[in-house]
Amino acid sequence: MTVTVTVYHNPKCSTSRKALELLQEKGITPTVVEYLKTGWDAATLDRLAKSTGKGFAGMLRMREDEAKQLAADGASDDVIRAAMIANPVLVERPIVETAKGARIGRPLETVLEIL
Repeated sequence: MTVTVTVYHNPKCSTSRKALELLQEKGITPTVVEYLKTGWDAATLDRLAKSTGKGFAGMLRMREDEAKQLAADGASDDVIRAAMIANPVLVERPIVETAKGARIGRPLETVLEIL
């Protein structure tokens, strides 16, 4: 059985690189999406917010000042989604997606739940 795996990846992030290594150790060659280059679209963000179980606020990369401000303001999903599309770095990384769902790889081991 072949498992289709997509990794939303930032190659400059050590955790993101470790997620790729973990998948490769499991014999998986994932589709890699460098979202800082490709950007995000609303449909993908909607799907990931639902399938991670974290919602939009849970996908914010809280190391970013803009993300902290959005959280502090109690921003709506629509506002957060628009901010993520405008500034892709606001999305936490890495996100690994399979037919079983999606997980933010923090901690890294959580991606094993959907393989």
